[in-house]
Amino acid sequence: MRNRGVKKQFWFSRDEDYLLKLKSSKAGLNESDYVRSLVVGYEPREKPPIEFYDELKKLRGYGNNLNQIARKANALGFIDEPEYWKNVNAMNDIILGIKKRYLLPKEN
Repeated sequence: MRNRGVKKQFWFSRDEDYLLKLKSSKAGLNESDYVRSLVVGYEPREKPPIEFYDELKKLRGYGNNLNQIARKANALGFIDEPEYWKNVNAMNDIILGIKKRYLLPKEN
């Protein structure tokens, strides 16, 4: 459901139109979402390369493997739980850092 009841119409030069299309496309946003982000104080970042997503998927896979290993080790009764959670939290921090660097918009 949309909360937007005000329509705005702007005129751009050809160069401005080109730049808006280029920048919104690089960010993976449509033009109106791109402009809305700028208005509320954020500069959308360029969409990361496909390799970024491949690496993120691998990192999540490692996390899933670690979780499965820990469950099995815990069932057998020989796991250092604080060390396990320390590693899981560290890995989650890495994922969050990647997201902040590549995905989340920068504040102006």
